[in-house]
Amino acid sequence: MKANKILSLISGIMLVLAIPTIWPYSYYELLRWVVAVTGIFNAYQANRLRLKGWTITMIIVAILFNPIASLTFSKGTWILFDLATAFVMFVITAEFKHNKIN
Repeated sequence: MKANKILSLISGIMLVLAIPTIWPYSYYELLRWVVAVTGIFNAYQANRLRLKGWTITMIIVAILFNPIASLTFSKGTWILFDLATAFVMFVITAEFKHNKIN
């Protein structure tokens, strides 16, 4: 598997695991870094393929999960973001597989 597919799968799994509130705060900090880096990397890859919608989506993901200038929302809102972003990460993995990304 290529790096972007692995990163997307790891991000998706971490996002699903983040939904229960059993984790220490450090897990959520790590999650922000992993998802933001994955978003940036996927935006770059999508832009290379001229997939404008995916490029914009991944830029939004990177901004939303930005660990440096963190956005704050309620836990309920983060659960929705986590679920939606996990879905997006799993779908983009399939999209990259379909487009045979390196």
